[in-house]
Amino acid sequence: MDFTTQLLIAAISAGTPLLLATLGGILNERAGIIQLGAEGLMLMGAVTTCIVYIRTGNLAVALLATVAVTAVLGLLHSFLCVTLRANQTMSGLAMTLFGSGLSAYLGKPISGIPLPGPLPKLHLGWLEPVPVIGNIFANMDYLTWFSLVLVLVLHLLIHRTSWGLHLRAVGDSPATADVMGIRVQLIRYSYVIVGAMLIGLAGADMVLAYAPTWNEGLTAGRGWIAVGLVIFARWNPLRALFCAYFFGALDSLGFRIQLLGSVVPSYFLKMIPYLVTILVLMYLGYRNRNKPSGTPEALGVPYIREQRF
Repeated sequence: MDFTTQLLIAAISAGTPLLLATLGGILNERAGIIQLGAEGLMLMGAVTTCIVYIRTGNLAVALLATVAVTAVLGLLHSFLCVTLRANQTMSGLAMTLFGSGLSAYLGKPISGIPLPGPLPKLHLGWLEPVPVIGNIFANMDYLTWFSLVLVLVLHLLIHRTSWGLHLRAVGDSPATADVMGIRVQLIRYSYVIVGAMLIGLAGADMVLAYAPTWNEGLTAGRGWIAVGLVIFARWNPLRALFCAYFFGALDSLGFRIQLLGSVVPSYFLKMIPYLVTILVLMYLGYRNRNKPSGTPEALGVPYIREQRF
């Protein structure tokens, strides 16, 4: 297997949690709610998966527990931002701090303990003879396939269905949507909770397929990269796919460079994805300074019924 194929496989593996977290962030922000709690949600998803999987030995139960825990956190974020109309940025930051601290506390008893088993893979024998494609897609795990299918489903949902039209309307002009009979609060609650569940699955993917044991601070800032990728992808699921795998490739590239005998310190190589995130956002901001950004127009603005604009 050549270097390029190995890098592509590693990019998909490293990019899948970023993709799931980015898709969750897109759903949140399409509904008009800023999601800065991705780091905390990913950590809570990861530690919940580890604890339940180690205690029960049942992967399905562990994933269901992860979804349930992060759904509760998404409900809390919704309640603060939608019902209480709290500052969305502060609520998201509080979610990150809360998730980081609680996951560190809960994960201490299981730190370093290996999981009972890896994430099952979908074996497609008929793809193996195909050059390059067979090596990449013939033995991918179920969460990776789920993320790929989810990209297509969310793209069609947002751009080709009435549900997606309602979602975009709520994110752009909740007052107009309310006048048209769309239940603004219900839609915001629903998509924030579903988005939080996807971000939690991103954390689960990290411990199941990327680093099969719990360590404090496991995500290492990937939740913040996902926040940047939502903007980089311009709130589009298809673009999120390419952006996540691009940054997954950057994340894997540092390790590959070390294997080739590079004299560059590993700490600098690990900085590559984060530096590129900052540089790309700066470049996009400058290039599109006179163009529509694609940002939902009501993003971060609490909606009060009877409010007149």
